[in-house]
Amino acid sequence: MYVVAVYDIGEKRVGKMLKLCRQYLNWIQNSVFEGEITEVQLKTLEAKAKLIMDSEFDSLIFFKSRNAVWLEKQVVGKEKSKLDNFL
Repeated sequence: MYVVAVYDIGEKRVGKMLKLCRQYLNWIQNSVFEGEITEVQLKTLEAKAKLIMDSEFDSLIFFKSRNAVWLEKQVVGKEKSKLDNFL
């Protein structure tokens, strides 16, 4: 499946979340990741993220699609990390 992940994490935990998400997805912008991932990998990422997060203040959102073909990406301004996965 293709996933776009977005997080809003407290300053003390943001470094750990960045490092974790980079293990599974491509970093494209501050707090934003995308890429192909299996269901098992996504569940593992979610479980590890919950250990880092403070559920009272932090959030992590996954946008899922069957694959990148079903998404259209438009970048306005500087693209921080160019990926050629989108058509």
